[in-house]
Order: sequence, then C-alpha cells, then structure tokens
Amino acid sequence: MSNLKSLLKDTAIYGVSSIAGRFVNYLLVPIQTAAWAASGGQYGVVTNVYAYTALLMVVLTYGMETAFFRFANKTEENPQTVYTTTLISVGGTSLFFILLVLTFLTPIASFMGYAAHPDWVAVMFVCVAIDAFKCIPFAYLRYSKRPVKFAAIQLSNVFLNVFLNITYLFILPFLRINPFGLYDDQFTLDVGMVFYINLACTTLVSLMFWKELVGFRYRFDVRLLKRMLRYAWPLLILGIAGILNQTFDKIVFPFLYRGADAKAELSIYGATVKIAMIMAMITQAFRYAYEPFVFGKAKDKDNRETYAKAMKFFVIFTLLAFLLVVGYMNILRYIIPNHDYWAGLRVVPIVMAAEIMMGVYFNLSFWYKLIDRTIWGAYFSGAGCLVLIAVNVIFVPQYSYMACAWGGFAGYATAMLLSYFVGQKYYPINYPIKEIMTYVGLAFILSAAMLASNKYLEALPAIGVNTLLGLVFIAYLVKKDFPVGKFLKHKH
Repeated sequence: MSNLKSLLKDTAIYGVSSIAGRFVNYLLVPIQTAAWAASGGQYGVVTNVYAYTALLMVVLTYGMETAFFRFANKTEENPQTVYTTTLISVGGTSLFFILLVLTFLTPIASFMGYAAHPDWVAVMFVCVAIDAFKCIPFAYLRYSKRPVKFAAIQLSNVFLNVFLNITYLFILPFLRINPFGLYDDQFTLDVGMVFYINLACTTLVSLMFWKELVGFRYRFDVRLLKRMLRYAWPLLILGIAGILNQTFDKIVFPFLYRGADAKAELSIYGATVKIAMIMAMITQAFRYAYEPFVFGKAKDKDNRETYAKAMKFFVIFTLLAFLLVVGYMNILRYIIPNHDYWAGLRVVPIVMAAEIMMGVYFNLSFWYKLIDRTIWGAYFSGAGCLVLIAVNVIFVPQYSYMACAWGGFAGYATAMLLSYFVGQKYYPINYPIKEIMTYVGLAFILSAAMLASNKYLEALPAIGVNTLLGLVFIAYLVKKDFPVGKFLKHKH
C-alpha cells in the first residue's frame, strides 16, 4: 500500500503541474480564437502545424525516453552512463534533424501546404527538435524523483507562452506599440507569431536544465547505445502509431474533407477537442509517475498485485473526471468564446472515452516492456493505427470531424483489447475486471443521463441535476472502495 501512496503522491505533483499548466494553456484557445474570430481558418493553421510537431516529437525521441528508464534501473548498468549516452544520442539526432529541415525547407513547406510561409515550418521544427532533446533531462528528473522541479519547469513554459500570446494578440495592438516592426500600419495579426513565441519559450525555459546538463563527465557507450536502440526501435513504431491516433485526423483532414471550408471545420474540431484534453492531462500525469515507478518496482514480489490495483484506481478516477466534464459542459464550453464552435462539443465525450482507453493501454503496455519484447507494442499500436486511418479515410469526407472522433475511439479500443488478451498469455496479471466494468457501466448510465440533462434542461437546472448524478458515482466509490464508516469505526 505504501507503494501506491508513493505513486499517488508523485501523480498528484505531476498532476498539479499538468492540470494547472494545461488549464492555463487552455486560455490560448479563447485568446487565439477570439483574436482570429473574423477568420476561423487561422486557428485551423495552428491546429494543423501542431499536429505535425506532435508526430515529429515521437520520431525524434525514438523510444529512448522509455529505454533510459529500463536501462538505468538495471543493476549491471551505470545510471549516469545510461543518461549521458542517451543525451548525446538524442541531442545528436535532433541537431541533424535541424540541419536537414533547413537544407530542404522549401520542398517541405510546399508539401505541408505552406509554401508562402516556409519560416513557420522552420521555426516550429527547430522548436520540436529542442523539445525532443529536453525530454531526456525531463526523464532524468522523473528517474531522480524530483517532481517539483519537473513541475516548475513545465509551468514556467506554459505561463510564459500565455503571457507572450496575450501581449502580442491584445496588449500591444491596444496600446498601438509596435516593437521590432511586429505589425503593419493596421496592426494586422500574423498567425506565424504563435510559432515564434513557442520557440522563444522553449529556448528560454531550456536554460532551467543547466544543472542536469553540466557539472559531470559525459560518457558515450556505443555498445550500450546499440542495446538501447534494439530495445527502443519497436517503441518508435509504437509511438508513431500512437501519435497518429492523436494527430492523423488533424493532418489529413484538409485533404479528405469535401466541404467548402476544411480549415474552418478543423478550427471547430481543434478548439472543442481542447476541452476533452482534460482527460489527457490526467493520463499524462499518471504516466509521468507510473513509468519510473513500474521499472523501479519490477524486482518486487508483489509487483503484479500492485499493477492491478493501480489499473483499477486509474480507471475509477478517469471515469470521475469524465463525468465532471460531461456534467459541467454548460460551464466549460465558455472556454471557447466563439459560439459557432459549440456545435463541435458533441465530440468531447467520444474523445475523452478514447483518452481513457489510451490510458488503459499505457498501463497494459508494461508487460512487454518488462520482459524486453517491445515489438508487441509495435504490433498493437500499428493495428490500432490502421483502424483509425480506415475510419478517417472512409467516413471523414461525409461526416467531417465526427468521423475523426470515432476513428480515435476505434483505434485505441483495438490496441487496448489486443494488449490485454496477448498480455494475459505472456505476463498474466489478475486485473479486477468485474469491479472495473461495474464502474464503467455506472459511469455510462450516469453520463447518458447528464447528456440528456444538458440537452433538455436550461443551463442552471442541468448543472444541479448533473451534480446529483455525479454524487451518485462518488457515493458508490466511497461505499465500495473507500468505506469511511469502517475507517471511523476502526479509529474509534
């Protein structure tokens, strides 16, 4: 139980930074959509370019983040050598990527549809290369159990990004101040400045890692790197397939959708999905804490029992978050000031359900990482990715971004189920499936009632009804897994 308490504590710290950071980052949605209200397609540009950078992050880290945890926890390896070897490897490939992009910038920008703005592509790709390198010192902080510094760096980046966006989009135009010739005579906003701001934030915040990058001897072990790469390359395929599940729809949507204004539709989807990303915050916070926890606990006798309990409580608390978002949708929708975008809010429950399955899949994925058979991850994620691609290609032309949401749902469901059934053969864990499915069934019924409440009642009555429905879930949770009465009786 003490292990779960430690996991919960670290998850809480990572969660505070992730949730607070994402919440502040959410401010960019109303800020940017309001700034470009007259041209909804501008936000579609941001959504599209960021989808490319998310994919590149996976390619440029090529599974070395997880490989670092695996090898740093092996008794026969020197953790410092593992760390410096990983730093040099990822740093070298990131630098090579920057040189490659700058050399072939014109054809790359043309392929992406931004031939008139190759600087946007250059800035964002340099930024993503720096971010990929930063993943390794971030991983070192997690390995060293220093979540507070991890959280501080994450939040610094977010707050600086929001501050600079507000300054550029509103404060300077309002004051009619034009430093460095950022605007024309009419103070026209340039969507490309969003990417320059991102690069500035990434570069400045990177300086906070100086203690993790200097003051020790760098050792580059070629034999170690080869073993790490053998372990990591299936994780690269897994990561590409996984990130395609999140970004493929946003990348190909302009090519698939047959409607008149694909970028405007993508703007709606990109903005409303931000609300669903509350679930991604929770799964990300759990991942930050769980990855070093699992590899560090692999040698313990009760590890499988602990993994089973962690899975159960992960599902419970993500379902609770799901209900909170659905129940208070009438409040959360005001994150998006452009009411024309509210039609897209119907994708939120679907995307959140997909994120829960992604989190479950992440939990399940450790069986093949612990037995060094990471190729299975490539198989599962590849199958899920194929399902997602098929749904998008077949249905997006007719059903627009609704097909994107269901494609992600189907893709994650496929990967999750495959990993569970194959994992029970090679690394059996006695997950409390009956208890988990009871919670899932209850959450499904309550969420259906909440959606009906949102649809047929006025905002305030709907919030009241949904609060009562949420309390039903909490009451069941307390009775079933947090028996307060027994605890008080025991204390007495």
